Amino acid sequence: MTGTDTGIGKTVFSAGLTAFLDGAYWKPVQAGLDEETDSEAVGRLSGVPKERLLPETWRLKTPASPHLSAALDGVVIEPGALRPPMTTDRPLIIEGAGGLMVPLTPNVLFIDVFARWGLPVVLCARAGLGTINHTLLSLEALRRRAIPVLGVALIGAYEAENARIIAAKGAVKVLGCLPPLEPLDAPSLHTAFETHFRRADFLEGLS
Repeated sequence: MTGTDTGIGKTVFSAGLTAFLDGAYWKPVQAGLDEETDSEAVGRLSGVPKERLLPETWRLKTPASPHLSAALDGVVIEPGALRPPMTTDRPLIIEGAGGLMVPLTPNVLFIDVFARWGLPVVLCARAGLGTINHTLLSLEALRRRAIPVLGVALIGAYEAENARIIAAKGAVKVLGCLPPLEPLDAPSLHTAFETHFRRADFLEGLS
């Protein structure tokens, strides 16, 4: 799971998808510990048991790009040590940090880790203004590195023309659109996924 940008709702989407697929969740690197972490948010919004929230490999104090947060914490991140856990037989939702090009270290981007793993990626993107450019650029970057793309998940108020042009010009499946939710809680998130997404679209890419 990755995104075209930071703060687009990737963690909320990860929570919904973890529950939707009755899966497990892993955040390799958590940057920022003073407020609710992404794993804690996923636990709260998904309702899955705590044992399915797999521990982060690195937990960094400062809410910043991992390379900067690690430097401020005096921590050295070893990208080669990031390997998807093999401790679950359920669908595993892995959430990267921020957007594709976020630096994990001064020399390694998160997209480089995705390329090494070779796992299918869901690209989360805003549904509204500006999404076409950001999404098509992100798809191009993924494909240049031969990273398989399961599809694009839009987040926000649905705009049909944006979805159409992304699917056509990006040659990609638009998996659905997660609308704004009020209140944002586990029941509303579960209902939204049941309404706007198909399990088969995600599970086919994992088989």
